[in-house]
Amino acid sequence: MVNLMLKLSNLLILLITALIVCAGPVSSLNSATATAGAEQDQAIGVDERLGLKIPLDLSFRDETGASVRLADLVTMPTVIMPVYYSCSNVCVFQQARMASTLQNLNRRPNEEYRVISVSFDENETPQMAARSKRTYLTAMRTPFPQEGWRFLTGDAATIRRLTDAIGYRFQRSGKEFLHPVASVVVSADGKIIRYLYGVSVLPKNLALAIAEAREGRSGSAIRSVMEYCFTYDPQQNGYVFNLLRVSATVVILTAGCFLAFLLLTGKKKPQRSSKKR
Repeated sequence: MVNLMLKLSNLLILLITALIVCAGPVSSLNSATATAGAEQDQAIGVDERLGLKIPLDLSFRDETGASVRLADLVTMPTVIMPVYYSCSNVCVFQQARMASTLQNLNRRPNEEYRVISVSFDENETPQMAARSKRTYLTAMRTPFPQEGWRFLTGDAATIRRLTDAIGYRFQRSGKEFLHPVASVVVSADGKIIRYLYGVSVLPKNLALAIAEAREGRSGSAIRSVMEYCFTYDPQQNGYVFNLLRVSATVVILTAGCFLAFLLLTGKKKPQRSSKKR
């Protein structure tokens, strides 16, 4: 009986592991992509690259027009926000909400962390980056260090190398872009630690991501289970319980355990009676 229970528990662990692995990466799309076709959905999203490093040798232009390397900016836990400055929709809200979150974050900017907005539109200029920086830093109630939030622009090849490294997939649509709403937290050596989805990021979640980046820890088993059970809903701007996925998992696990029980118990030979006739 003990051996039977041990085999069943091992089978259960194997099934759970397979289900989590087969679940695939979590992706988050803005409202513009929610109604797009299947082909667009495949071209837009986030493929998480937890534990991998971004290319720190990349050079961009900052808000002053100066050339800067990522290696000179990513010297501490860093939040990278892919946006485009001419966006009048979700990028504005994403950066405005980040400005609000930073004011309530119990961490010292430019000492314990840094934020970098990076435009993925190669046609945008340092002047546009500077205008965006003035907008969000001026809107803050308390002074925020200039070096604590940088705004970058770059050429198409440089932008593509960075977005490919973080698994960020976007697509131009006329004068605008279809793109995910996500930020990436990296450690001082450029290791990808965590992805933050949605327009709003809670201060406690950002603080936790910064702490993980300081320690160099990326991903966790608990987070994998949470991402499997919950799905980001761009229309509700939050995570919702994936009832269909979890219910299907429970049914599969139950059926698997029952089948294993039948197979294991069916192999037992019937015991002969010890009584003589």
